[in-house]
Amino acid sequence: MSYLEAITHDDRLYVKRYILLPLVITAFERDCRYMEQNLKTPEPYVDTIKIAINKAQTELKDIKKHFWLKGLKVYEQYNTKNGIRARFKCRGYESDMELHWEFITAEASIYMRKYLGLNITQYEDQSGPEELRNRH
Repeated sequence: MSYLEAITHDDRLYVKRYILLPLVITAFERDCRYMEQNLKTPEPYVDTIKIAINKAQTELKDIKKHFWLKGLKVYEQYNTKNGIRARFKCRGYESDMELHWEFITAEASIYMRKYLGLNITQYEDQSGPEELRNRH
């Protein structure tokens, strides 16, 4: 007999990544445009950022695949004065979360460093799923 598993800590980590990664990609794209317009030799910097964008997009694609496999779905997401609020379903259970702007800024900065190939071990949370910790 099967039963519904409640929403786990790992499920919530995937939802956080799902919310944060599009913001990281948007920031990288904005920075690319800025560099192209304001630097005399933007190509090496833009190329590096485009590689980082591809890594972030690949991870977002993997997260969406995980969503499909685990029955996760973010069905509502909106900005509040404190941050971003999301409502989601997971294996029949409904929940919500709010990520505060301070958290979003700090996490996005870590993800950007990660995708740019910088060492982020001092920032890593070792409590999450290994496939999210040791990527790129």
